[in-house]
Formats: sequence, C-alpha cells, structure tokens
Amino acid sequence: MADVNELLDGMDDLRGRLDRALEDQDWDRLNELAGQVREVVEPVMSALEQGQVSATEVRERLEALNRFVEVANNAAEQARDEARRELQGMNQNRSAARAYQDMSGGRRK
Repeated sequence: MADVNELLDGMDDLRGRLDRALEDQDWDRLNELAGQVREVVEPVMSALEQGQVSATEVRERLEALNRFVEVANNAAEQARDEARRELQGMNQNRSAARAYQDMSGGRRK
C-alpha cells in the first residue's frame, strides 16, 4: 500500500485539479476528474479502516470534496441557465428575422 501521506496528498492534488477545472469552466476535464475520485478515495478509506490514518484528516478532505461538489453543481446550473438564455435569444432573433423577411416581401405565399 502507498504511504498514507501520499494517499492524502493524492486527495489534495485531485481537489486542486478539480478546482482549476471548475475555475476554467472546463466541463470535459471536470467530468474526467470526477471519474478519478473513487480510485483516489478508496485507498484512503481502506487506510482509515486499517487505522493507518486519522479520521480527522480523512473527514477534512471528504468535507472539502463535498463543498467542491456543491460549488460545482451551482456552477453547472448557472452555465446551463446561461446557455438556455442564449438559445432563447437566438430563437427570438431568428423569429424576428423571419418576420422581417416576410414583411419585406422576401417570402411569397
């Protein structure tokens, strides 16, 4: 088994990479990193079960990951809402252009 400090550092490193990806709004990278959470956390949990690491250290890191998830969910919702507004604006512009074209005789019935 890897050194306990290396395992904890791995959790810290993953959290930092997740933070940077969220800051950059790199949704593909976030998705990729989210897939790595289990493989990073499981060895730490195993070390915890074997008494090789303190529960406090693990709890602090898990709480930090949980806070990240909350922030990431909020950011994803905001990005989704912004994209929805932009699409609605595009549809309105398209409808206005069609109406103008119809009124200006661009289309014949």
